[in-house]
Amino acid sequence: MRAVLCTAFEGIKGLSLSDTAAPQPAAGEILIDVHAASVSYMDYLMTCGGYQMRPSLPYVPGTDAAGVVVACGENVTRFRPGDRVSCMSWFGGFAERMVAREASTARLPANVDFAVGSAILNNYLTAWYALVERARLQAGETVLVTGAAGGVGLACVELAHLLGARVIAVVGSAAKAALVRKHGAEEVIDHSCEDVRERVKALTGDQGLDVCVDNVGGKLFSTLARLMNWGGRLLPIGFTSGEIPSLAMNLPLLKNYSIVGVFIATWTARCPDDASLAAETIMKWVGEGKLCPHIDRVLPLEGVAEAMGAIADRSSQGRIVLKVR
Repeated sequence: MRAVLCTAFEGIKGLSLSDTAAPQPAAGEILIDVHAASVSYMDYLMTCGGYQMRPSLPYVPGTDAAGVVVACGENVTRFRPGDRVSCMSWFGGFAERMVAREASTARLPANVDFAVGSAILNNYLTAWYALVERARLQAGETVLVTGAAGGVGLACVELAHLLGARVIAVVGSAAKAALVRKHGAEEVIDHSCEDVRERVKALTGDQGLDVCVDNVGGKLFSTLARLMNWGGRLLPIGFTSGEIPSLAMNLPLLKNYSIVGVFIATWTARCPDDASLAAETIMKWVGEGKLCPHIDRVLPLEGVAEAMGAIADRSSQGRIVLKVR
């Protein structure tokens, strides 16, 4: 089968389009004919060797995909060959076939195409886990999302808005403001040219943030840690700045706010039934038009270098999709 192979942890330089053997489903897994796969920051970071796990080389990158079920391993009960699905895995999506766990797969609504389907599960399940499961977000609360124009960030903006929150989106350039507003942000802060601390204080009347979803880390996290409301929830999800921050623990102590980690892979592995129910709700809302994944562009599989380059230089918005079939 055709696939993108990572042969060295050198980012784009380590990628090539090759022929490789198709995977086979183990117990609890599904084999999928991939029609489209979206490209995430995690994909890029993993090819650079900078993610917390390193697959054995060579491997096929790609966390998110959509396609048609070909075969099911033992003990799979919710799917059968011919089903249209969206799926996620640690890797394997940039290929004509991939395997995914049953708990990491959801049926794709008939009115949702494969390109959009490939940009749903990892983004919106992460947003769901962060906002619903971990933050216990309530309607009327103020939520700030950093990296808000990226795949996970935009899903957090959209889901928080749908759940009735007031959303403040933090972006890295003025070009991204219109997109986050379209997806539900009431206020936008461009941290490349604005003082985040002063803007948040002004927007919240010095009350601070009820929930902060941080995809960036670094100095921005340290700033936001001083802007939380009493009883707030500060959620680190990722570190696209490249810097994992430290925190002075007197800050959450004085305001009684919580630092709440968000790592979706552990949740889907430990709580597969909860994850499956959340995925079904998300797919229903996408089918109904309540959630609208943003596709930056669609490229052929051969365009993986362009896709990774756009993620590396922060020029992409939402998700870039590779058309596999």
